[in-house]
Amino acid sequence: MESGRQGRGVRLEDVAKLAGVSMKTVSNVVRDYPHVSAKTRERVQAAIAELGYRPNLTARRLATGRTGMLALAIPEIDQPYFAEVARHIGEEATRRGYRIIIEQTLNDIEAERAVIRDREEGLVDGVIFQPVRIDTMEIARLRPDTPLVLLGEGARPLTTDHVMIDNVAAAREGVELLLRQGRTRIAFLGMVRRDPTQSTHLRLLGYQEALHTAGAFSDPALVIETDWFSVDDGVAAMTAALEAGARFDAVLCRDDLFAQAALRALDRVGMRVPEDIAVLGWDDTALARYSTPALSTISPDKAAIARTALDLLEDRMAGFDGVGRHRIVAHTIAERGTTASES
Repeated sequence: MESGRQGRGVRLEDVAKLAGVSMKTVSNVVRDYPHVSAKTRERVQAAIAELGYRPNLTARRLATGRTGMLALAIPEIDQPYFAEVARHIGEEATRRGYRIIIEQTLNDIEAERAVIRDREEGLVDGVIFQPVRIDTMEIARLRPDTPLVLLGEGARPLTTDHVMIDNVAAAREGVELLLRQGRTRIAFLGMVRRDPTQSTHLRLLGYQEALHTAGAFSDPALVIETDWFSVDDGVAAMTAALEAGARFDAVLCRDDLFAQAALRALDRVGMRVPEDIAVLGWDDTALARYSTPALSTISPDKAAIARTALDLLEDRMAGFDGVGRHRIVAHTIAERGTTASES
């Protein structure tokens, strides 16, 4: 056999022949089976590298019932929160011996239905999915054969495992923090028109509950509407509210992108943060840590979201077939430079 043979045509038996071992030994090395001597493992890995061998997923599935691959379906890979959650899930999956395929659905209902309809069936062992538009009943009706765990505040069928934070409680705590710091007129940025998500509605509910419970000033004009989720939309909405005469001394933002928008709009009109107006974001992304001033923000435990989702998914992959389990992951408030008690 020519040792220079490369490419997709390389077979397990080619690696075994070059390494001078059995095909079973090569298979054990590929599957990271522990009971292989270091010397033999090194010889097999050298043969794999020389030949450019790539394990065939279909063959692996036939042999083991597993591909070692998982899918992560998220709305947008360039949205900071989803990007950071994807990183945590990818790192946790790697620690557990899996590889991740990441797919973005772009908030498209047909793309979300395709995830539920087992588009990855036979390619992956399980799917972690953050839906936006597909509803609870449709997920229950289309319940896939591939093990599935849902993330986020969207659909939560009883048949499916689900991981989220308590958005209402987190918003309440954010408002309570601002009230304790002496803020009396707290705005909410922003209520997105035609919002397909549940996140905004839950966060707005927590904001309203906290104001009501505290007997604090509540003005519908301080719920600032935006056209969409971008920083530019947030800047335009905040600027329009200020120009219309809205007066507030703090703002709770639905995410860190809108918090950046608030900082930009307030800077343009000469408002000081936090002296004139405190700003509290949501998600604790890199945007929060590197803004000026550093952004105070509600911080979901993203590492715990990843661990919990993979724990549930591995249970399903191992054969658990009970009713859906719904896990609430912890959150904190990261207090930085954009909130401070008034003197």
